[in-house]
Amino acid sequence: MTRWIGDAFASTTSMDLLETLVDVSPRLAGSEGERNGAEATRDVLASVGARNAHLSEYDIQGWTRGSSRVVAGGDEQDCIALPRSPSDEATAELVDVGYGTPEEYEAADVDGKVVMARSDVPSHHDRYIHRREKYYYAVEGGAVAFIYRNHVEGQLPPTGSVGTNDDPIGDIPAVGVSSEVGARLARRYDGEEVTVEVDAEVHDATSRNVHAELGPDTDEQVLVTSHVDAHDIAEGAMDNGAGTAVLVGIAEALAAREDELDTRVHFIAYGSEEVGLVGSSHYADRTDHDAIKAIVNNDGVGRARDLQLLTHGFPELEDAAATVSERFDHPIHAVPRQGPHSDHWPFVKWGVPGYHASSASGEQGRGWGHTHADTLDKVDSRDFRTHSILLADLTVELAADGFEVAHRAPEEIARALEQQNKAEGMKVIGDWPYDDE
Repeated sequence: MTRWIGDAFASTTSMDLLETLVDVSPRLAGSEGERNGAEATRDVLASVGARNAHLSEYDIQGWTRGSSRVVAGGDEQDCIALPRSPSDEATAELVDVGYGTPEEYEAADVDGKVVMARSDVPSHHDRYIHRREKYYYAVEGGAVAFIYRNHVEGQLPPTGSVGTNDDPIGDIPAVGVSSEVGARLARRYDGEEVTVEVDAEVHDATSRNVHAELGPDTDEQVLVTSHVDAHDIAEGAMDNGAGTAVLVGIAEALAAREDELDTRVHFIAYGSEEVGLVGSSHYADRTDHDAIKAIVNNDGVGRARDLQLLTHGFPELEDAAATVSERFDHPIHAVPRQGPHSDHWPFVKWGVPGYHASSASGEQGRGWGHTHADTLDKVDSRDFRTHSILLADLTVELAADGFEVAHRAPEEIARALEQQNKAEGMKVIGDWPYDDE
């Protein structure tokens, strides 16, 4: 009955794949590294017993990093370009808008200026403000360039894409600077003229999703997902090599319990998540949502011991998580709020039941993620094993004939976003999919 648990704890499959993924870095969307990572993931899924392991390709907007500069007071400051920043140069007065909240933008005159905003939010603020939201507040205000200042110390400039689904390349040049460089710019050059310069190649590219299956050949399916791509400045071990490592760990555990699955389990490791959920959106646009029973999206797992599951207001998902938590006497923090920033969202926004599984680290923001420090030494294979076991058991719960969860009307999801004060930011960055009447 429990031998599969022992086998999962003894397995090196997840860690072996993660080592392969970090060794083929960089895995930026559309790159050769992303393709190599997808092929390695496909092969491991097949090796653990999943059937029909294959890749599906699609076209994307490619972007390749060149050089970037911030010059202040005649001195060049360390920085990195944000992916999908346009190649451009701007010289203007620097305006530090602090955390970049809507209120701080409203109080500042950013027209014709270079804007700098922090990567975190104040502790009293009622919601997280995504990087792209801060960027597009600057664009809407008429800024000529954007500087994204990390709040994590350690000389780590942050990355993260700009652009929208309709316009994949951003409007103004954008760079990330470390906490220390940001503090220097704010102290010495706020109100002074600075230069931001980005050089990058924009081109056509191809990305791909990885698919495999276990369980009976039912029309209905449970999706277990992650994303293979990563930013090109580091190994992408935590974001999201760890998620894909856990995905194959779940597949290996479920292969030993396949006769317990009442519903087909479809594993998908998406490409091009980091540039706007492109891979999951591609699949969502071509899939019958009514045939998706539930989604377990792994993005941010394997970073800490405890699990956090965003449940998006589906009480049945909270109940299933509680069942597994009690069965294993292991903390699983079910959070009912909406989370529109990972690969479950192209489905959940239309009412498909889905989890966003991550680690409950207690930290605000991404920590080492999206920086040069996202490296293999930051992860612990014991967390992979634990999360793979818990999420495999959760998937069996979801796939059971006795488990039922109703899809919700898109209007209900929209209303929840409004109530949680997320709608405004989504509208700013072009991610609001609902018709407002």
